[in-house]
Formats: sequence, structure tokens, C-alpha cells
Amino acid sequence: MKISEFDYELPGELIAQQPLPERDSSRMLVLHRAERRWEDRTFRDLPSYLHPGDCLVLNESRVLPSRLYGHRAGHTGHIEVLLLHPVSGDSRTWQALVRPGRKMRTGDRLEFSPILHGTILGRGEHGERTVQLECDGDVYDAIEQTGHIPLPPYIKRADNPADRERYQTVFARERGSVAAPTAGLHYTIEENVLHSERYSITSETWSRIESAKRVLAVGTTSVRTIESAACTGKLSGDTQLFIYPGAKFHKVGAMLTNFHLPRTSLLILVCAFSGKDFALAAYRHAVEQRYRFFSYGDCVLII
Repeated sequence: MKISEFDYELPGELIAQQPLPERDSSRMLVLHRAERRWEDRTFRDLPSYLHPGDCLVLNESRVLPSRLYGHRAGHTGHIEVLLLHPVSGDSRTWQALVRPGRKMRTGDRLEFSPILHGTILGRGEHGERTVQLECDGDVYDAIEQTGHIPLPPYIKRADNPADRERYQTVFARERGSVAAPTAGLHYTIEENVLHSERYSITSETWSRIESAKRVLAVGTTSVRTIESAACTGKLSGDTQLFIYPGAKFHKVGAMLTNFHLPRTSLLILVCAFSGKDFALAAYRHAVEQRYRFFSYGDCVLII
């Protein structure tokens, strides 16, 4: 399979730039996999598709305001650091993406705010940096006060205070997630190694998943987490599981997710779950019906 097989035409005006005033007023395209048909519904109709014995699995992670703006000590030019994940036990050393990359070298001091500073400790093989953060008190408090919500690059505006609440789910609890830019895959699908994600499932939650008649996973990260645990038997850790057509789903029986970018691992996962031709036909229908796409857009229920 080639990544070009997972493509569709999307007019730019369908990419949602703002959330709707009411969260649950989004439209919902319902895909019936076995019957190869779809319905145009709204998110408020979701309860009608739930049945006794279903287990609805939610991702409780909370998005960190992980985009830091500032300057290098002794310079006036603006810099941007996107924190990806901590690499030290005290969460003061992070792997990060930086911009402009050519100017930020090992040893550079970074000034983000009066309460948060940093130093570049090293560079990775793909251009990422290791950044040590410096502050008085709790580092997450300093990041919360200094950082910006990392809106995806297809949202063509700066973040605003409202995004701190609307770019979270209503059930977000555990801090620390970051929304890094979605990267397209290249070459043939099977040769790619997907980025790793940290996950953790409580034993109580896993027992409910095990005993459920049907597991409905909310979000592709939930799908990846559940299927990783099913394959490895580990309820926490890092997963590099890449789900593409031909993969077997061990636990997930239904999925609620957003519309995803063309030529990305998330769209490929959806195609693996519902069938490539059917999923892409449904996406073309969504374009024709003027659904709103991506993070602040409408949703898809696949059953």
C-alpha cells in the first residue's frame, strides 16, 4: 500500500477554525461497517447508538499549554519551543521541537518569561532538541502560566484564552498531553515506524473493557491504547503500534473520532477499522455535505 491511497480532496474552508458555541451541537456522520452505509446525524444522537453491555472508553489526558514563545539570551529574535514529553523524573528536562531550528544550538540559554527559562542540552537525529527548564517552584505551574495551547497548524490563527478550555475534553483530568503537529507518512505504509505514545489504563478500567459486550473507544489514541494493551498485556508504557488495513482489532468494536487529515496515520487507522474504500467514500460524502473538519470540527461514529 502507498500513502497516496489514503487521500481525499478537502476545500480549505471546511477546516474548522473555531469551536462551535455548544460542544454537543456538532454533526455526526455514522458509519455502519457491516452494511456499508452511513447516516447524517448530530452528536446529541450518540446515546441512541449505545446498548446495554457497552463500555465507552475515554481519554482523560489534559492538553498542556506546551508551546513556549521567547528569545535566546542576548538576542532579540523570537523563538518557539514545543514541548513533546519529559525525559527526566522531575519533568524539568524535555524533548522538544524548536523554531527556528538552525539558530538554536546546544548550550543556548532561552528566556520564556520572568518565571521560566531554559537551556538546550542536545540535539536529536531528527532535529528535535533536549531542553532543560528552569524555574522556582513547580515546573508545570510555570508552564501553565507561561505557555500557549498548541493549536494544530491547520488552524490559521493564534490561540486565545478560550482555547484553554475548548481545546480540552470535558473529562480531561491527567495533565501532560501535548498536541504535536500531525505528520504525514511517506513511502510505503508497512515500512514506517509510528511515533510512540505513553499510555496508562487502570486495572479497574481494563476489567470493564474485558467484560464488555462492545468497547466503544473515543478517539484514535484510545483505540491505539486499548489495542496495545490487548496485544502486549501491559496496562501502561509506551506504544508504537501502527494500525493499518489488514490489522486485527482485538478489543475495540466501535469508534468515535474526528475527521482526519489526508495521508496521515490517523486516517489510515480509520480505514483499517471501517475499510479503506468505504471510509474514503464516507469522507467524500462529508465534504459534499459541508461537514466541519479536524480538531474543532464534526465527528464520525463507526459501528
